[in-house]
Amino acid sequence: MRILLTNDDGVNATGLKVLERIAREFSDDIWIVAPTEEQSGAGHSLTLTFPVRLRKLGERRFCVTGTPTDSVMMAIAHVMKDDPPDLILSGVNRGANLGEDVTYSGTVSAAMEGALAGIPSIALSQAYAKEGMGDTVPFAAAEAWADEVLRPLIATPMAPRTLVNVNFPALTPSEVKGIRVTQQGLRDYGRLRIVQRTDTRGFDYFWFGLGPMIETPSHSTDLEAVADGYVAVTPLHLDLTHGPSLGRLAELYP
Repeated sequence: MRILLTNDDGVNATGLKVLERIAREFSDDIWIVAPTEEQSGAGHSLTLTFPVRLRKLGERRFCVTGTPTDSVMMAIAHVMKDDPPDLILSGVNRGANLGEDVTYSGTVSAAMEGALAGIPSIALSQAYAKEGMGDTVPFAAAEAWADEVLRPLIATPMAPRTLVNVNFPALTPSEVKGIRVTQQGLRDYGRLRIVQRTDTRGFDYFWFGLGPMIETPSHSTDLEAVADGYVAVTPLHLDLTHGPSLGRLAELYP
């Protein structure tokens, strides 16, 4: 099995090294095409207004001066065009990608690009405790639980234009309670926190803070599963059409 690895934290990120160790449990045919620099929050953006540069760092290892989407496109259409990957793994992201994060996440968007190309694609992210930011994020839960999560996913065909989003809780491996298949959650953006500060020159600047999650009666979302100590496995699809609205809108244009 030929596996392409990518991410949005950059080609030198710790999480990518973790992902490579995970992937080698499944195959020796591992390729890496990832952004040169961190691209967190890049979403499904594509570079169109300036050239993208590709650099070979080693055998089957490349970096791209662009977004995660650029990286996957470069891998499929150029680096691996004669023998494309059988599977794309994106991550392991430093920080969870839960709820509406999937629309902002470069990690998830890289998997989306793979799904658009018809390649089974999985995004993996490691949540961290509030005091665990930066380079101190522990990836032990992801590394310990990845095989149990990925093996059945890899063995099961995915529906067209779908991907799977996996999030590991910020716990030690022994503290993880198990694996849950979940719906995509939602945070309360009516209570979005914006922190205002002033720099040394007297100009204001702002930090965005996420609102609290909206709890469901069945506690069935990815947000809730990870908060409860489970690995969240969430199937996503790329058809954004809202089916129930089609008939109602069609009545507006007789």
